[in-house]
Amino acid sequence: VTFMEELILVDSEDREIGRAEKVSVHLGSGHLHRAFSIFIFDDQERLLVQQRAQDKMLWPGFWSNSCCSHPRPGEDVVSAAQRRLQEELGFSCQLEHLGSFIYSAQFNDIGAENELCHVLMGRYNGEVKPDSAEIQDIQWLTLDEIKKMVAQDSSKWTPWFLMELEKFF
Repeated sequence: VTFMEELILVDSEDREIGRAEKVSVHLGSGHLHRAFSIFIFDDQERLLVQQRAQDKMLWPGFWSNSCCSHPRPGEDVVSAAQRRLQEELGFSCQLEHLGSFIYSAQFNDIGAENELCHVLMGRYNGEVKPDSAEIQDIQWLTLDEIKKMVAQDSSKWTPWFLMELEKFF
């Protein structure tokens, strides 16, 4: 069942100023909307990274952090993040809010991200069951391994992940 997903449009202080359909929010240079980005570490201090599915509208096949999405209207960021972890990766866990930042990034002539993004971190050591509609592949990597890979070729990684890596880790 597909449905028109409504995203929360916000001002620079994260106050809701409206709602709009997901695709329309990402067209052109995008409209500022509330989002979240999750970093899941295991007990060996490895980060769960995902390769985005090939049929994603923006940054298909790119590597990124554990999970990213948008809260639904009336849903708080942490609850939304726990819901998306379950939907995309087959588990949920406690999450800590690390902070938020605003960024925009253009993907070719297709569209853009323009987000007030809340960054969350959690710990998990169990089985991961990626949803193949969202995720092509996953890996557990240390931050050192990721930073070496990024230094060699940052073009395979999503722009928000690169910014969050620098800003929060």
